[in-house]
Amino acid sequence: MSAVTFRLPEGKYERLKQLAKSQNISVNRLLDELSTIALVAYDTKTKFESRASNGDTKRGLEILKKL
Repeated sequence: MSAVTFRLPEGKYERLKQLAKSQNISVNRLLDELSTIALVAYDTKTKFESRASNGDTKRGLEILKKL
């Protein structure tokens, strides 16, 4: 497992702490879950665009925008 350090505005960090607390998880776990969501969205978009390139790209991108 890797450790990552990054800077956030204090207000944003406080809001993330509140969000994590409301879900009874740590900020670390919250950021892990949020990064997973972002990666799934990216992978889905990439896979869909790849498949769309084999068909009607315009129609494929129209469908993608609805997701």
